[in-house]
Amino acid sequence: MGHGWEGAVLKLLRAKDFTFTVTGATQITEHYRRLEFTDGGLLAELGVHPTMWVRLWFDNQGKPHQRGYTLVDPDREAGTFAIEFALHNGIASDWSQKAQPGDTVQATVYGTGFAPLDPEPERLLIVGDAASLPAVNSLLDAFPDTPATVWFETSSDDELPHRTTAHHDLRLVPRDGDALADRVRAELPALAADPARSYCWIACEAKATRALTAFARKEIGFPKDRMHAMAYWRE
Repeated sequence: MGHGWEGAVLKLLRAKDFTFTVTGATQITEHYRRLEFTDGGLLAELGVHPTMWVRLWFDNQGKPHQRGYTLVDPDREAGTFAIEFALHNGIASDWSQKAQPGDTVQATVYGTGFAPLDPEPERLLIVGDAASLPAVNSLLDAFPDTPATVWFETSSDDELPHRTTAHHDLRLVPRDGDALADRVRAELPALAADPARSYCWIACEAKATRALTAFARKEIGFPKDRMHAMAYWRE
């Protein structure tokens, strides 16, 4: 199966293609399934960074269908990682529930990146939800001794564990309209008195991400190199 016009555009942009092979599967919770993979040379070629993600390609009745996923616990030396799939009605979810060791999936890497933070931040300021939790956890893993405040939008089926420690202030916000954006706008200024000494990372629903990105940049003054924002899904 080809990758259609999306794949052609990515190829023109010099995206890199890899083949991943399933090595194991674990039903983490009722709503999440973790698949382990060998990386087809990905990590040896491109290295590892926090929030690293790839595009996986699935067959949708003969048409290509792609979705982005964060790598969980990537091991460059072993050439392995895992991906956690939220289970619902969908092509990628259906594939993950049927996948067995030895199955393969095509992947494209383009758009992922994480610039080194110099100087290292004195505090992480993170906004996320269930879709971005694997990326949130990878940030916390990358800066284990750095104080962090995490605003996390929750719903009744959020079951993946947060990798928080005593250094991390986890603030759970029930999913209810603009509640997440409203709370971050109310609480972020007091925690970012000197934005250049912090790092702000925002990844949630598109509307909230846009609103909070504009707020962080225009109202608080985060420099471009001290924040990152990406919409992980759209209502």
